[in-house]
Amino acid sequence: MWIADGWKDYEVIDCCDGEKLERWGKYLLVRPDPQVIWNTGREHRGWTNMNAHYHRSSKGGGEWEFFNLPEQWTINYKGLTFNLKPFSFKHTGLFPEQAANWDWFMKKIKDANRPVKVLNLFAYTGGATLAAAKAGASVTHVDASKGMVNWASENARSSGLGDAPIRWIVDDCQKFVEREIRRGNKYDAIIMDPPSYGRGPKGEIWKIEESIFPFIQLCEQLLSDNPLFFLVNSYTTGLQPAVLTYMLSSVIIPKHGGRVVSDEIGLPVTKSRLVLPCGASGRWEA
Repeated sequence: MWIADGWKDYEVIDCCDGEKLERWGKYLLVRPDPQVIWNTGREHRGWTNMNAHYHRSSKGGGEWEFFNLPEQWTINYKGLTFNLKPFSFKHTGLFPEQAANWDWFMKKIKDANRPVKVLNLFAYTGGATLAAAKAGASVTHVDASKGMVNWASENARSSGLGDAPIRWIVDDCQKFVEREIRRGNKYDAIIMDPPSYGRGPKGEIWKIEESIFPFIQLCEQLLSDNPLFFLVNSYTTGLQPAVLTYMLSSVIIPKHGGRVVSDEIGLPVTKSRLVLPCGASGRWEA
């Protein structure tokens, strides 16, 4: 498992009975997590002294209950600054487990010793975009939500990357890739973090089980003659690491060689010293 253990401003303190107790900077949040199916008791004082608690509804969705939490605050990771705020469906605007991937590709970008063009698809609030730009790459950031792209650009400014070579694109990812192919544009690295289900700005439906493989095939056409890496993230339980390996290997290796390694990603849990699984990632590298 690839573990995001380099955080100072974030911590999973404890997990119990479908929920996790987290520290985001100086604030404690309790949020649901479907992987936490065990009940080991709630001894840590944070369980009763949290700053916010997201309650999941039996009818779907849920709502926040707040106890002295600001509307927005920031945390840092290795020179990057992220603006956080609680919003719908339990999220805060950041997936801390992805730091395991940021560390990996930041090193690859720095070690390449050449200009690197990165395409970040389904790019959300820009964690991967900022990490790639911090490592010296030029980045094209694509997401269908204008609000998410604005949030990502705010994170870039907060991280001192306001003038970094980042293109901010609000668009349906598939349609953008199709246009880039027609334009003849190429990228040295591609990152994608697709949702399990989603809709584009014009109602385009995305179902990951049906869409992900043909989309990887499409994106492969954008790789340069000397590509560096291709990263696919999945939070869908049906897409195990081996499935990511098979997809990337069958599409990319025949044309570009290299190798694929896939694994779960996770976050260390302070109380139990175990690791909370948080999805899977597939990495192709030259």
